[in-house]
Amino acid sequence: MSETKQKAVVLLSGGLDSATVLAMALHEGYEAYALSFRYGQRHTVELDAASAVAKQLGVRNHVIADIDLRAFGGSALTDDGIEVPHYGSVDDVSQDIPVTYVPARNTIFLSFALAWAETLAACDVFIGVNALDYSGYPDCRPEFIAAYETMANLATKAGVEGRQRLRIHTPLIELTKAETIRRGLELGVDYSLTHSCYDPVDGRACGTCDSCLLRGRGFAGLGLTDPALAPAAR
Repeated sequence: MSETKQKAVVLLSGGLDSATVLAMALHEGYEAYALSFRYGQRHTVELDAASAVAKQLGVRNHVIADIDLRAFGGSALTDDGIEVPHYGSVDDVSQDIPVTYVPARNTIFLSFALAWAETLAACDVFIGVNALDYSGYPDCRPEFIAAYETMANLATKAGVEGRQRLRIHTPLIELTKAETIRRGLELGVDYSLTHSCYDPVDGRACGTCDSCLLRGRGFAGLGLTDPALAPAAR
């Protein structure tokens, strides 16, 4: 008789990091429940990418939740009045927290993941945060994840009753972008399906926002070209 797999909620944006994390969760033997968000972002190309990634990796359970962070604005990703910055090279990217930071986004996303995990009787949530090759977002730091996990285990009926001890997995948190890509390629991730750009043009990556530049540097570090920028890209 085959052993029942443990369930895990995996946050899936459709970008490079979240696609890699989904593949890692599957490789570790979890039954993955992928969770994406239509949160009022200025483009939804990433949601098409998330669906394509879930399909490519054989994930049957993929939910796209609707929330509206445009009601608050405050980010170039949700506010038409704030422009996404572009740079000549990755070395030009500011070290300050950029205007592409969406206020409290990972806190909100993890809360939805926590709710779904409780209904699934799952104890594991995966998120692709990174503390090395990232844009300085405060909700990507290890101390944030540790604090959220502590809070999460005080926040649910299942936790209070001792039926759930939530673990938030951050397998990329100490990896460079190149190391992340290498691991994803080992696990069969098709990065041509992913989309990380903050300011796409006709559905194609711009190549000059901080997300594109950091991603491109990762591929270059492996002697590869980012398929999002290749002529045959999605």
